[in-house]
Amino acid sequence: QVSLVESGGGSVEAGDALTLSCAASGRTFSWLNMAWFRQAPGLEREFVSAISRSGAGPIYADSGKGRFTISRDNAKNTVYLQMNNLKLEDTAVYYCAASRITVGALKTQVKDYDYWGQGTQVTVSS
Repeated sequence: QVSLVESGGGSVEAGDALTLSCAASGRTFSWLNMAWFRQAPGLEREFVSAISRSGAGPIYADSGKGRFTISRDNAKNTVYLQMNNLKLEDTAVYYCAASRITVGALKTQVKDYDYWGQGTQVTVSS
């Protein structure tokens, strides 16, 4: 079992930056691929970014390319999401997720992730 706890959310203005953190405990963190998803009110949970066990070859949804950076520190059992130049449409609850599927391409579907955090709210205002 893996426990994930997100932090770092908050209320910011458009153009600001935020860094989200997700601390993992339980199953060996370095064995898991990690990802961030988000869910805005009334919408489906959507993929934001994913990173492999080693940290190589991260992927991003088009909405975050050039603005978001995912990283991980296996020594600290933590994955991060650096978000720059935040936009109104980035407002959502952001979820950290872990996947035991570590072969093949990084996954972008909710169904491919086994463990989830409780989420952290990010609100961007003008």
